[in-house]
Parts: sequence; C-alpha cells; structure tokens
Amino acid sequence: MGLFDFKRKSKEEEERATLDSGLAKTKESFFQKLTKSILGKSTVDDDVLDNLEETLITSDVGVDTTLKVIDKLQDRIRRDKYISTTELNAILRAEIAQLLRRPQNDMPATFDAPLPAKPYVILVVGVNGVGKTTTIAKLAYRYKAAGRSVMLGAADTFRAAAVEQLMLWADRVDVPIVQQGMGADPASVAYDTLQSALAKGSDVVIIDTAGRLHNKVGLMNELTKIRRVMQKLVPDAPHETLLVLDASTGQNAVEQARQFTAATDVNALALTKLDGTAKGGVIIGISDQFQVPVRYIGLGEKMTDLQIFNPDDFVDSLFN
Repeated sequence: MGLFDFKRKSKEEEERATLDSGLAKTKESFFQKLTKSILGKSTVDDDVLDNLEETLITSDVGVDTTLKVIDKLQDRIRRDKYISTTELNAILRAEIAQLLRRPQNDMPATFDAPLPAKPYVILVVGVNGVGKTTTIAKLAYRYKAAGRSVMLGAADTFRAAAVEQLMLWADRVDVPIVQQGMGADPASVAYDTLQSALAKGSDVVIIDTAGRLHNKVGLMNELTKIRRVMQKLVPDAPHETLLVLDASTGQNAVEQARQFTAATDVNALALTKLDGTAKGGVIIGISDQFQVPVRYIGLGEKMTDLQIFNPDDFVDSLFN
C-alpha cells in the first residue's frame, strides 16, 4: 500500500466516524423502538408488523414509505412462510437501501471527482433557518479544499441579513462573492456571478436564493427567471438545484420538499443538522416520496462535517 492510499483510507475512515457519530441519536431512537416492537417474539407476525409500522412512522420515515416497506415484508412472509425476528434487520436494511438508491446522474461522487461542467453551477433553495447559508459555506470550503476555484453569488436579496451573512462566510472561507445588496434583482446577481466566474475560469459557482417570497407563484417565477438568465451564459445551468432541509424538523421538512419541488425543478437535496436529532429517518421518506436524491448531509458544525451522501454508507452506519 502506497502513502497516498493510506491517506485516502484515513480520510474515508474519518468521514465514516463522522457519519456514525452524526447518526448516533437516530440509531439509538430507531433501535430502541425496533427492539420494543419485537420484544418476546421469535417470528415476524401481524403484531410485529403493526409495531414495526408504528416504529417507522414515529421515526419520521413517513406513512407512504412505511406502508411500502410493510407491504414488501408481507410479500416476503407470504413467499417464505416464515421470517424470524433475527432476520428482520437484514431485510429492513436491504429494503431501506433500495429506497435510497437513485439512478446514476452526472453529479460528482466526491468533492475531488471530475466535474461534468465548468463552471459547475449549484443553485441553492430553501426556507430561512434550515442552515442554507452555512451549507453554502461548507460546500465552498469542501470544493476549495479539493483544489477547486469557487465563486459565490448572493442572490437572496429579499433580506439584508442574507447578503451580509454570505459575505461573512465568503470572507472566512476565502472565496470571491458577487453581491449587489438588498433589494437588487436576484436574476441580475446570478447573471453577474456567472459572467464573473466565466471570466475568471472558476470551477464551481454556488448561488444563494431567497428563502421566502410572498407566495409559491412568486417563488416559481423568481427561480424560473434566475434559470433563464443563467442559461444565456451557461446553457445547461444550473447543474444542481439544491434544496436544503433541516432534518430535525421531521415532517415539516417533508412539507417544505413538497412546496419547493412543486415550484421548481429540484434535482438534489441537502439534509442538515442530522447530528442534533433522532429524526434522521426523514431521509428515507423524502428520498422515496419525491424521487429526488439526497446529495449532501450535514453532521456537525465543522466545515468538514458536510458530506456527499452515500446511501450504502448511511444504511451500514444505521444498522451496524
């Protein structure tokens, strides 16, 4: 094994440790409920299935996704005639992994993987308070640490604090930012950001947008306008329309996903604050219900605690 192989392995082990730690509350809550649901049982019967259904729903997996899992288990019981409770973990693990897997797309699998476009444009959406600004900062940090040149665009001009906060983060991470202050036309900011990125040869462009407009129609119109002006410069922009959700809000995050996916073409999700909640099961329901891949997960306050989501690693950590 060479020196660089060792370094790569150490980095992967560090990220896995962060994942295990970040999911600790979710794992503890989920397995306490799961253990209770099979207590005193040796086989999976109707009582176990009823208890398991309650376990999944109260773990914020969501009703529709829970029923899908229960249906699969019932099919398995009908086919095999017998499932022991010791087999239940393995079956659940396989079903959840299947729900989380999405078809391959062109998004880079790691922060240092080859980018499918230059500049690679990420348009960030989401309500205020979910960790949108800090997620942008962490994305900028991680791409920069991977050797990419990054530029930010402060197109959330709905409130002055949003522009100021992003400027502070840009300064801390030491990446350039394009901003025109509160009240500026967000589409104009997005256009100028891309124009500047093209002139400077930036690898990654991350553009913030308003977390709140007066109604869904206003949100839809604003985001459509931003897309249209960006595509004058980069025809296939944005490459990621990233919806940031706070995992600790559970089913409220599901409702936000419903609103934003109805308003614009979201093709990636970021789930923040997983380390502070037992509601990590919401990842499973959101990914299944909206058929949009979870792209990033936030597992702590450190810049490196934002990870590109790997479904298999998530399931391994949840069940190990």
